[in-house]
Amino acid sequence: MVHLRYLAVLLGCLLGSGWLEFFLRTRVYRRWLRLVVTVLPVVLVFVLWDIYAIGHLHWTFDPQAITTVIVIKGVPLDEVLFFIIIPICAILTFEAVRSSHPQWHTKDDVK
Repeated sequence: MVHLRYLAVLLGCLLGSGWLEFFLRTRVYRRWLRLVVTVLPVVLVFVLWDIYAIGHLHWTFDPQAITTVIVIKGVPLDEVLFFIIIPICAILTFEAVRSSHPQWHTKDDVK
């Protein structure tokens, strides 16, 4: 089960912030297009960075700590999921803080 360590951390992050969507009504998942447009550039930049770094032997991934499913050019699935899940968790947290402080809302948020 050691090879699922990375995924376990990501699941913990999702559980730690995912409840904010439902209990504080952050509406992050409801505005899915905005979420995709926000997260996609992050994923692209950091996957390209990983491809470069792995290709130039700047870093590697411990095969005992990941699923060993390679998505592209040595970048494991776990790493790609990291680039998707962590920004979503950050957005959920940010929106939860904003929802608890009404003075931080913009005109676009009142829909």
